[in-house]
Amino acid sequence: MILENMKYGRVRHLTLLDPEKTTVGNIEDLLKKVEKAGTDGILVGGSTGTNFVNVDELVKSIKRNIKKPAILFPSSPEGFSPNADAIFYLSLLNSQSLDYVIGYQVQSSILLKKSKMEVISVAYIVFEPGMTVGKVGKADLISRSDWEKALSYATAAELMGFHAVYLEAGSGATRNIDPMVVKKVAEDLTIPVIVGGGIREPEVAKSMIEAGATTVVTGTIAEKDPRKLEEIVRSIKN
Repeated sequence: MILENMKYGRVRHLTLLDPEKTTVGNIEDLLKKVEKAGTDGILVGGSTGTNFVNVDELVKSIKRNIKKPAILFPSSPEGFSPNADAIFYLSLLNSQSLDYVIGYQVQSSILLKKSKMEVISVAYIVFEPGMTVGKVGKADLISRSDWEKALSYATAAELMGFHAVYLEAGSGATRNIDPMVVKKVAEDLTIPVIVGGGIREPEVAKSMIEAGATTVVTGTIAEKDPRKLEEIVRSIKN
């Protein structure tokens, strides 16, 4: 179970791959590099351009080429594949659109309950700069250092029964969330805290784990600099 492995520190790093940006031609080589780097699983999803076909193709490629779990990271019901091992069932709590808070979840709930995959309910909280996910998700962005507001959202998520909290600065963000925010949230919660967005250096990734994050997510670095990805994963696990 992926959630149980997260709780016990066995899922320290996840690589996010965007089906829209990942071509079939380069995927096998990319997956081998990601596996070699030591990532604990692959998140499959993107804020735009995802559909049943390209999501399912990427999931199948993961299953064929590496022995790491494929975890759906959907922005809408179209980000689904029946071949995935699990899904982060996201609710963007600080969205101004009910579609991203509960609407899309309602649309996909029956399908997910009938599936065989592990469903992990995740409270998704987006911080400045937010990037594409902030714009598409109509997020009321939280300042990267506003730990009080972040803690309020995260505590509400825990009390509402979410399995985990994901603190997100946005894919390609120029700045990551302040580790102090992660610390304040993690030390007060009993559920896993996932952190992503703008994490490109090993020391930054390590600071998130030291602050109490259960799992760190990186995305674009996997394609741009696989060696740096190895350094990031090594810093987290050492």
